Amino acid sequence: MQLRKHNLDRQRQEDFDVLVIGGGINGAASAAALAGKGVKVALIDRGDFASSTSMHSSNLVWGGIKYMESHDFPLVRKLCKSRNHLIKHFPSTVKEIRFLTTIASGFRYHPRYLWAGSWLYWFIGNGFTKIPHYLSPAGIKAREPIVDIAGSVGGFEYSDAYLHDNDARFVFNFVRSAMDRGCAATNYVESLGAKREGQRWITQARDVMTGDTFEIRAKVVVNAAGPYVDQHNSLSGERTEHQHVYSKGIHLIVPQLSEHQRVLAFFADDGRLFFVIPMGRRTCIGTTDTRVETPEVQVSEDDIRFVLDNINKRLTLDAPLTQDDIISTRCGVRPLAVKASSGGDRDFLQLSRKHVIDTDAATHHLSIFGGKLTDCLNVGDEIVAAVKELGVDVPYADYVWYGEPGPAVREEFFHQARLMGLDAMAPHHHEPLSTRLWRRYGAQALDMLEEIREDPRQAEVLIEGTEYLRCEIRQAQRREMITRLEDFLRRRSKISLVVSAEEIRQAQGLREACEILFGDEAEAKLEEYLVSAHAQSVGEVLSAGTNANAGPSSDNPARSESLKWR
Repeated sequence: MQLRKHNLDRQRQEDFDVLVIGGGINGAASAAALAGKGVKVALIDRGDFASSTSMHSSNLVWGGIKYMESHDFPLVRKLCKSRNHLIKHFPSTVKEIRFLTTIASGFRYHPRYLWAGSWLYWFIGNGFTKIPHYLSPAGIKAREPIVDIAGSVGGFEYSDAYLHDNDARFVFNFVRSAMDRGCAATNYVESLGAKREGQRWITQARDVMTGDTFEIRAKVVVNAAGPYVDQHNSLSGERTEHQHVYSKGIHLIVPQLSEHQRVLAFFADDGRLFFVIPMGRRTCIGTTDTRVETPEVQVSEDDIRFVLDNINKRLTLDAPLTQDDIISTRCGVRPLAVKASSGGDRDFLQLSRKHVIDTDAATHHLSIFGGKLTDCLNVGDEIVAAVKELGVDVPYADYVWYGEPGPAVREEFFHQARLMGLDAMAPHHHEPLSTRLWRRYGAQALDMLEEIREDPRQAEVLIEGTEYLRCEIRQAQRREMITRLEDFLRRRSKISLVVSAEEIRQAQGLREACEILFGDEAEAKLEEYLVSAHAQSVGEVLSAGTNANAGPSSDNPARSESLKWR
C-alpha cells in the first residue's frame, strides 16, 4: 500500500494545476492526457478505479453502427475514427473482430438494406476494417452453426473491435500511465464537494479506508464522476447546460458457446441490438436497455429472463441456457447526456452515447457528460485543450500520451521471451504467455522476465482455474494500488467474471495471493472480500425476488444458487 500512501501524502501537501474527480474511462483518459503533456494533475475516485460504469461494458470498441438509423452520421464518423485510432495504437489490446448479424422475417428493414448500410458504415470509417458481406440464411449457418436460422431471411457480416482483456483493466492502464508521468492518483478517496477560493479550488476529500479528511488544492477541477457528475456538481454549487439520464444494461457470463472468434448480433424481441460476445473460455450475452432514475442498479429477475429468453430463441444449443449456467453478471448504468432544459424528453432509446464537456470559464470548472470507451482519446485531447484555454500551462503540447511502447521495446521483450523459452513454461494457457504479458504490462513485462529468470516459480499459476502467475500478483502489489481483494479479482483482472466465486473461494493459491498483495493484512482482506461477496449475492437475490413483475424467488433454489456468488 506504499504507492497509495505516497500519493495521498502528495495530495495533502502539494498544489495542483488540475484535480480530476472520477477514475472511470473519462477521468482516467483525462488524467493520462494531462500528465503526459506536463500538467501537474491529481486524480481521485471514491471507489476503485473503473468501479462503476467502466467495468460493466460489453468490452466492445465500436463506431456506433446503430446511430446510422437515426442519421447521426457526424457521431458515427467521429466514433469510427476513434475506433481506428485505438486499433492502431493499442494493437495488442484492441482487436478487430467480425460481427455476424442475423435478420428475422418481419423485421423493419430487409437484410440487403442493412447490408448496404454496413457498406456506408465501412466508407465512413475510411475503409479501415475488412469489407462487409451479405449472407443468406445458409451462409449464416455455414459461418456459425449455433445460430438458429429458422425464420431468418438473411444477414450480413461487418467489422468493429473489442477489448481482448476486460474494460476495467484497459481503464486502469490509463491511470497507471498517468502515474508514470507524475499524476498523484488514489482510489477510495471521496470528494465531499469543492469551493472556489480566489484563484483555486479547495476540495474537501475523505480517505474512505480510514475516514480521515483533508483538502486538495487545484487551479482547475474536472468533474469526471461518470453517472455521479450531476450529484457532485450539486455539492460544489455548479450549474451546467447538460445533465444525465440513465440506462441500465446487464450482461450474463456463461460457459463458452462457440469456438469462433466472432460477435453474434441479433435484434431482440423488442427491436434492440443484442450480442453474443466471445470472452476466452466464456461467453458474454446481453444487453438490456432500461431507463432508470438513479445510478444504483441491480440485476432483476426480469433482466435475466429477458436475456435468457432471447438467447435461447436465437441459438440452437444442445440444451437451453438456464440460470444455473450463469457464472457471473455485469450490471451498470450508461449515463446519457441531455440538455438540462429538455429534461431528457427525447425518445430515450434514440439517445446516443456521445460525450459533452461543459466548461465554466468563470470558475475554471469542467464537467464531462456521457461518453463511451471508444471515444476516450478524444475526451483526453479535448480536456487538455479546455484546460489550456483556462490558462493552465501545457509544457509538452505535442507529446502523444497514448499507445503501446514502441517497436524497439516490443521486439526486445519478445526476443528475451524466446531466448528463455517463456511460452513453453505455460503450454496449456489460452494464448502464448509472452503475448499476454506484453498486452497487459507493456514495458513492465521486461521486469517480469527478470523475476522469472531469477525464480522460475514466478511463472507458476497461483490461483487455480485462472492464468494469473505469481509474478503478476507481485506486479499488482507494487504498481497497481490494490486496496481491496476485489480490485485485483474484478478490475485489474477478470478472474471473478470468468471463474465462479465458489471456485475462487476454494482456490488454495488465493491465500498466498492475499499474502503477496497485503502482507500482514492478508487475513483481514480475504475475510472482507468473502463477506462482501456474500452480502452482494444476497442483495441480488432479494432484488430479483421482490421485482414487481416477478414472484418471490425463495422457492427457486436453482435461481438462488446460480447467483449465490456473483
